Amino acid sequence: MAKKNVDEMSFLDHLEELRWHLVRSVVSVLVAATLAFIFKDFVVGIIMAPKHMDFPTYVALCEMSKFLGMDMSFCASELPFVIEVRSVGGQFSAHIWTSIYAGLVIAFPYVLYQLWSFISPGLQTNERRNSRGFIIIASLLFFLGVAFGYYVITPLSLNFLTNYTFAEEVSNAFDLSSYNSIVRSSSLAAGFVFELPILIYFLTKIGLVTPQFLRQYRKYALVIVLILSAVITPPDIASQVIVAIPILLLYQISIYISALVIRKQKRRAAKENKKSKVKS
Repeated sequence: MAKKNVDEMSFLDHLEELRWHLVRSVVSVLVAATLAFIFKDFVVGIIMAPKHMDFPTYVALCEMSKFLGMDMSFCASELPFVIEVRSVGGQFSAHIWTSIYAGLVIAFPYVLYQLWSFISPGLQTNERRNSRGFIIIASLLFFLGVAFGYYVITPLSLNFLTNYTFAEEVSNAFDLSSYNSIVRSSSLAAGFVFELPILIYFLTKIGLVTPQFLRQYRKYALVIVLILSAVITPPDIASQVIVAIPILLLYQISIYISALVIRKQKRRAAKENKKSKVKS
């Protein structure tokens, strides 16, 4: 049966179309999760890598600490904690959920493609043409964010939290789910935060955001960024600054993108006005 034109589709037709896009997205995540489940050793190696002091971030921070004469905790032989499981099905549960989150990361470009396939028929031809690189750019930003969370936020958090001492009598023995939560939340949160330029692009397209608005509230955005940095990183100034810098850079890029969208909209409106005057 031929596919209906977007203008001819009813509300229920749109819901049915959305349902199939969601089904395909979920299936893609499950397929990727199954692969992650099968290749357990590879996934476990990635998850457990920030636990060891030969992790690239620790090595780089150790060299930086030596050069600047700062705290040498990054040069320790090992982080002072062990990982335990305190429930019978703890390891199997961790395997399942780790595979699902890994599947989400792996399948993210295809999920974006399904989202774009649902939205794009409602756009004008020139809008679809101008947004052609959406999937590639959004996926790249997401993977950059995940890498930033994994290689920067995760080791900073682990180093601070595992070296923090409340009492000498208390030893650090963390549950596997707690450890996985730090790696997962740091990586995924950073991945979605790095989608800020894409979000601003679409908010500008529909008229909810302007570059003037973004510039006017830049100081408030700075406060929000610092609060966000404090939430997703340990409470030390150095870590918060390290995380805040790329987020502020993304905010500045978002202002440029918003201005570019407004400029194109004005140019298009001027051309349409000129054409209407010629016709009249």
